[in-house]
Amino acid sequence: MDGQTRRARHSFTSLLTSLVFLFLDFLDASLCVLYRFLDAFFEGKPSPCYCHESGGGGGRSGASGGDGESEVSESLYGRRNVFREMGMLRWVERWDLYGSAGKVVMNHRRRWSDCGCESCVSWASNDALKLHVVVQEPLQGSVQGKKAPENVIFLHGFLSSSSFWTEAVFPNFSESARTNYRFFAVDLLGFGRSPKPRDCTYTLKDHLGMIEKSVIIPYGLNSFHLVAHSMGCVIALALAAKYTKSVKSITITAPPCFPSLKRNASLTALEKLAEKRLWPPLLFGSAVMSWYEHLGRCVCFLLCRNHRTWERILKLVTRRSDLHFAAVDLTRHTHHSAWHTMHNVICGGAKFLDDYLERLRKSRARIVIIHGNRDKVVPLECSSNIKMKIPHAEVDIIPNVGHTTVILGREQAFTRKLEHVWAKFASLGPELDRGLVLERW
Repeated sequence: MDGQTRRARHSFTSLLTSLVFLFLDFLDASLCVLYRFLDAFFEGKPSPCYCHESGGGGGRSGASGGDGESEVSESLYGRRNVFREMGMLRWVERWDLYGSAGKVVMNHRRRWSDCGCESCVSWASNDALKLHVVVQEPLQGSVQGKKAPENVIFLHGFLSSSSFWTEAVFPNFSESARTNYRFFAVDLLGFGRSPKPRDCTYTLKDHLGMIEKSVIIPYGLNSFHLVAHSMGCVIALALAAKYTKSVKSITITAPPCFPSLKRNASLTALEKLAEKRLWPPLLFGSAVMSWYEHLGRCVCFLLCRNHRTWERILKLVTRRSDLHFAAVDLTRHTHHSAWHTMHNVICGGAKFLDDYLERLRKSRARIVIIHGNRDKVVPLECSSNIKMKIPHAEVDIIPNVGHTTVILGREQAFTRKLEHVWAKFASLGPELDRGLVLERW
């Protein structure tokens, strides 16, 4: 009877899931038509999308060239939608709304559905289009007569910003660390206070180019440590693979990394990270935002465009004058930047992961992986995948913590770990084996 009950429950859940996502397929296809009307009305030209086999975002890439890192992910076009496949949108492709396409110059800073407050568009006044970078210099006078301080670049995760590091980690560094290291916390392209251009598809090449332009070149970094969380781990591995002779250590936390040997690696990563499930709510929300372009735009219109209103409401409810940085960071992006970064970095990066890891294996890069055993967003197999490719990498599985609580809530322990990693590797001369395993903490 128990077996029959479980099978019946599984069948009911599967049927309900199929029906819900079938409805969402129809809703997203319908919203595609609606947004073409609205974009044409407000801007004079419908915004291209990925509902069609051609004419989507391919021509909008901010990167050029024939290398794969500048190409959009196949997950953008490969997301199945029953109603698109039935030809529901075929007539829209041939329809020039109001005959107005090309007659009005669009605002390249933002869409009508994006927030236009000063903090959200302040980047547009920066003609150089550089990332927002928070730099914490060593304590004054502390390095006089000593060797130059070492550099550490911090890369945040999805829907976050440099505040993730400056608020949670930087205050916990010891005086020794603040004496001997220079810290760089970056707002990645499309997030926080960094630029969010519309004519960019936020590929790995775009992200790497902006980090070089905003941090590595202007500050003359000949060597550096990398620390990253979640989505930032993909960018950190790509950056380390490009600068194998400059990177001193790589500490990645909850890395969303999947093997890329199979075909359709990007779609495989999408299905793993955003499986179409109704429960738990976090995964359902992730599925909706990752699979449905126009539904995701509706959510961003509601939350991001009106973030000042939501922040005022939260302040009233919590009776606090300052909100937690995570609540503020959650809305500091556009749908265009978040949508493309999700697909072109987290999913699209799966195509290049094996190559990055092979380069780092050959260079004997010093890699430390930290992962919570209760992570519901990124499965533990991701860290195992890296360990299989780079056997000398250290993997620390932290008990009873999740995707963000692996850092938030245990900031002091995490900070001590970072200092231990840097000190341990600093004590190794370049002539020693980079594969030395660290002590567990």
